[in-house]
Amino acid sequence: MKLFIRNLIHPSNRGREIDDAVLTVTEEEAAQLEWPLSKYWFAVIWWGALLLLLLLGGRVFYLTIIKGAEYQEMALRNSLRSIPIVAPRGIVYDRTGQALVQNVPTVDLAVIPSDLPRDDAERESVRQRVGMLLGLDATLLESVFASAKNSTVPLFLKPGLSQEELLLVLGRQSELPGIVLVKSAEREYADGAIFSHIIGYEGKIRQEELDQYPEYGLSDTVGKQGIEKAYESALRGENGAARVEVDAMGKIKKELGVLDPIPGSDVILHVDAGLQKKIYDSLQKLLDEKGFKRAAAIAMDPKTGGVLALVSLPSYDNNLFSGGIDQVHYQELITDEAKPLFNRAINGEYPPGSTIKPVIAAAALSEGVISSSTVIDGMGGALRRGGSVFRDWTTHGPSDVRRAIAESNDIFFYTIGGGYGSIPGLGMRRMKTYEELFGYGTETGIDIPGEADGFLPDPDWKQERYGERWYIGNDYHASIGQGFVTATPLQVLNSVSTIANGGTLYQPRVAAQIRDARGKLTSVDAPVVRKDFISQDILRVVREGMRETVTGGTAQSLRDLPVEAAGKTGTAQFGTGKDTHGWFVSFAPYADPEIAMIVLVEGQDEEGYNAVPVTKEVYQWYFGGRKDEE
Repeated sequence: MKLFIRNLIHPSNRGREIDDAVLTVTEEEAAQLEWPLSKYWFAVIWWGALLLLLLLGGRVFYLTIIKGAEYQEMALRNSLRSIPIVAPRGIVYDRTGQALVQNVPTVDLAVIPSDLPRDDAERESVRQRVGMLLGLDATLLESVFASAKNSTVPLFLKPGLSQEELLLVLGRQSELPGIVLVKSAEREYADGAIFSHIIGYEGKIRQEELDQYPEYGLSDTVGKQGIEKAYESALRGENGAARVEVDAMGKIKKELGVLDPIPGSDVILHVDAGLQKKIYDSLQKLLDEKGFKRAAAIAMDPKTGGVLALVSLPSYDNNLFSGGIDQVHYQELITDEAKPLFNRAINGEYPPGSTIKPVIAAAALSEGVISSSTVIDGMGGALRRGGSVFRDWTTHGPSDVRRAIAESNDIFFYTIGGGYGSIPGLGMRRMKTYEELFGYGTETGIDIPGEADGFLPDPDWKQERYGERWYIGNDYHASIGQGFVTATPLQVLNSVSTIANGGTLYQPRVAAQIRDARGKLTSVDAPVVRKDFISQDILRVVREGMRETVTGGTAQSLRDLPVEAAGKTGTAQFGTGKDTHGWFVSFAPYADPEIAMIVLVEGQDEEGYNAVPVTKEVYQWYFGGRKDEE
């Protein structure tokens, strides 16, 4: 044994063949050496192989028996996809059946996170390629690619691809694993600027909106403003899905089945599209001719509370938001001093001026402060009280309540509001009580989001806010719709509609009916807020005063209308007092009203009634010229 080892390592044996070294050992010595080594390694290899076999068998058992169902499901998920089929959104119609919005087929770009490359470098390469290809925002892409890495639900990157963009993606699909094209639809709004403040618009849901819509995902669209938002649950419908088999790159190999979507319900409005366009055009023409910037108008059916038209100027084209507005146009809209996105008809809060006088008259008659025959002197156009002078806009002679409404006699309303001489006056608390009964100081509840509630002051509020007591001058100013009092155009119109219809205050409604996918119609009735809270005799007197406004008062230009009309003008000072807002609220026909209407022109630079000509033009068309056009 020693000879064998020595021969193998001795320097003198370098270069000899192994066989020669082995031959120097006897046969017996070689046998003694070989057997122990062979037996040892054989045992090691055998037991090692057995152990490995047992480990492999155990692993196979674990994967196939214990975890088999789970891994089978995972494999199935990796090969199958559920591609959403967006339900057609419901259509919005006017009262005559004219469609105000349509769904236009389009293709959206989306990413399926689970189909993106697992390697971070490859994943980043796909992100850069798609960003450069379509000019997408890098921050957006980073956030989308980073979210829900194992999700098989498409996350939208860009809605409404143009034809050029679609061709670019199709030509580079092999380089964009995980990037898919999804059939969708885009809203197209008819006469967008004319109806935008009614219809609103829809767009991709934002992260912060998911709390409000927990059943939605980031790939969904949602109504953002107007009817699109108010009736989101009806318009939305239920999405379907296509079950498809995909390859390792996420490309569709085979369609396995389709679950058809359920279309959203249609919403039919009270809105008269022809009337809406006429009011919009007439009001815009006035602004252009006079150089004014802002105005609003609303028309309502006083018998039902249905909104026939609603205009806010300046307006905006809601088609800009369809498919996602670009940053340039959005900045233009939000930085515009005229605030085109602001719905003045329901959210603008203004001093109502003399348009509140019919309500103050009804309050004074109800409380016995005056009777229908009480006459109050015009005092030469100035009421003097405690060293202060409260002036009228012009000089009036002695007037009863009807004449005071018709001529917009400030002295008369100073007297019944704050008191003078033998007439005690209502005082602010009683004025506020009746104003609230007619709908001032609280939201009307119209089915368009974003409504303001206006404001009605009282002595307690002033003391708390300014640390001052309530003065008689505050009563006088409030009695003519000035001072701290503010209201929306819709509130003023709703109060006059209540007078016109005999004492029923409605919660206005733009929508009239909802029609589901099967054609079933459901009415959207305007709830009654209150009724019969003022005597019919008192309302009759107030209406007579509003009729005299047209026959011999501040709106005599309406005397030659095809029907008898009634109304109330108003000018309200604001700011420094040099500029005024011009109001005119009216209804027609006088004996049996079909329409009540309010027009507001902001920032008149002169004393005047610019809202009256607009009303006249609209009523002439509505009660006569329309038939000639048809």
